[in-house]
Amino acid sequence: MGCGGSNQAKCEMGSTEKSIKAALLIQRWYRRYQARLEARRRCTWNIFQSLEYAGEQDQLKLYNFFNDMMSVINDDSKNAYIVNGTDEEGTPSKDGTVIKNPATDFSDIEVEADYKGAHLTFPLTIKMVQELIESFKNGRILHTKYVLQVLSEARKILKEKPNINQATTAIAKQITVCGDLHGKLDDLLVIFYKNGLPSPENPYVFNGDFVDRGPFSVETAILLFCCFLLYPNEVYLNRGNHEDHVMNLRYGFIKEVQSKYKMSRTDPNQRGKQHASRIIKTFQDVFAWLPLATVINGKVLVAHGGISDKTDLTFLNSIDRYRYKSVLKPPLKEGAEPITGDDDDLARKVDFVEWRQVLDVLWSDPKLHDGCSPNSFRGGGSYFGPDVTRKILAKHNLDLLIRSHECKPEGYEFIHDGLVLTVFSASNYYEIGSNRGAYVKLGMDLKPQLVQYMVSKSHQKLTTKQRVSRVESSAMRDLKEIITANKSKLKEAYLKFDPQNTGFITVNEWAHAMNETLDIAIQWRTLKERLVRCNDEGLVEYESCLELEVLYSVADGDGPSITEALYRNKSSLETIFRTMDKDQSGTITMDEFEDACELLSSHIGTTLSKESIRDMARCIDINKDGIIDFNEFLEAFRLVDPHGNQFAGEGEHSQSNSVADLKAVTDELQKSTANGNGANML
Repeated sequence: MGCGGSNQAKCEMGSTEKSIKAALLIQRWYRRYQARLEARRRCTWNIFQSLEYAGEQDQLKLYNFFNDMMSVINDDSKNAYIVNGTDEEGTPSKDGTVIKNPATDFSDIEVEADYKGAHLTFPLTIKMVQELIESFKNGRILHTKYVLQVLSEARKILKEKPNINQATTAIAKQITVCGDLHGKLDDLLVIFYKNGLPSPENPYVFNGDFVDRGPFSVETAILLFCCFLLYPNEVYLNRGNHEDHVMNLRYGFIKEVQSKYKMSRTDPNQRGKQHASRIIKTFQDVFAWLPLATVINGKVLVAHGGISDKTDLTFLNSIDRYRYKSVLKPPLKEGAEPITGDDDDLARKVDFVEWRQVLDVLWSDPKLHDGCSPNSFRGGGSYFGPDVTRKILAKHNLDLLIRSHECKPEGYEFIHDGLVLTVFSASNYYEIGSNRGAYVKLGMDLKPQLVQYMVSKSHQKLTTKQRVSRVESSAMRDLKEIITANKSKLKEAYLKFDPQNTGFITVNEWAHAMNETLDIAIQWRTLKERLVRCNDEGLVEYESCLELEVLYSVADGDGPSITEALYRNKSSLETIFRTMDKDQSGTITMDEFEDACELLSSHIGTTLSKESIRDMARCIDINKDGIIDFNEFLEAFRLVDPHGNQFAGEGEHSQSNSVADLKAVTDELQKSTANGNGANML
């Protein structure tokens, strides 16, 4: 019997051991599976971020090009619209009265009887703001008169605000800080749904970048300004690097205003679409009055970008911030002549100390290692290390820096031993499922409490694999567009490693050629299976990288086609078009085209007669209506969209689809349970 019992015990132990081994194998497989997904997610994130920052660098280069052209023009005033904002609402006359600026005045605008959107009277009430929110949910555009009134009233109060706001939790016992929204009205509405509308008991700090990229920048900014008008001492609005006319030219805000309030030269009485130029100019002016930072209880600094080793809050608070209508264009010293372009001349005519104070708080990013260096990745601001953070916080007796400016997968990130907190409030920033949004609540003890969320049109949730695959596909599509637009340059780079024209190079050589040609900091080796074919020896068949669908070519020989060259610069082309459009009407008049061509010819040292310029304009004006629209501007170079869509600003969607998505989100939000859909309280 003893022997039999022993055999039974051995049998049972064998079964248990098998179960344990099976569990360990499953656990090991799952960990490897999760690790592979995480590697794919990080690679995808790196692609999106690299392309975003490369675009910002291109924007700065394009701006510098225009600035260089401006320096050679004697009659600066005629072309100042390229880099300058507009004057404020009026200028004082000799008798002390204010002469209205017709570019921003709204007294001549009537609200039509059949207008279906929200109606506003001033001073605003909370009921009006709630009705405005419902109107926005239903896809209704706020009337031009009300937009200009809101901006005008906000400007009056902003002009009285210091450069650095002083916020307190003494009354409300708490305060909420939100990061970048980038025209994502649905994210703002989720925040208000979960955290409540602003009030004396519920103060907010909105840390810049209200506009650009998203489809509802106008609505997002107007709603924030309305909340500010309701509670000017409980709603704090910081300026971001996208509250800037130069950035708005490229990243969609100006295009959005033009599409929603487009001026019609053929039908000047078209309701609700007449005054894009007035709205754009007024937004430019109001953005310049936004404060640069907020300090909470004297202990927490909230600034959009960050700091540098030169940051001095006392000095920052003393400058005239309104002079920086575009932070990318430093104002000249009093009495200085226009800049000629060389570095010594620039140093003599620009107050670099003052300019850097503004530039750093709006454009800087933290880095892991000590030190402070120029932010070459973005092209503006500084990289600041943990030693710089400790130094500046200690200098001003601060405990924490809350900044935004960078999209984070979880919507937030602590760095520098917890002294720096990045908060980003636009979920699905790069693609649906790419990232969560977050906001931070501070109590009397000023300890951060993070709230995460992800806007969703339904309760259906994607699995981690589905979400990663979807975002990965979007990133690869964007990357392939860049490769397609640089085919000729890439071919030249490959041939340097393949003088015998065998068609094959090593993986390292392929990665080096991609990095050097595209100037995008990506781990190309990890992407070779998605972009190229390799032979049995592991060599890259580099022609396979160039077999992507490309726009039709009209080039002769082996050089780059006109199409390829223009497609490579499509974002810059749209920016150039918006820049030439002096009155922001969405079309270029013959006079505007002539002014821009004269500016260009002066820059390159080539004389173009007015008759030649007019002949060129008439050729571009395909339908002969006397103006050049964007389609004609592109068609002049035989540039088309292979998918049948017009080029749009980064992150833009069609208005109709965006409205439908917004309604779906808000409807679903009302049905969600108390624990919230996709939200975590940390």
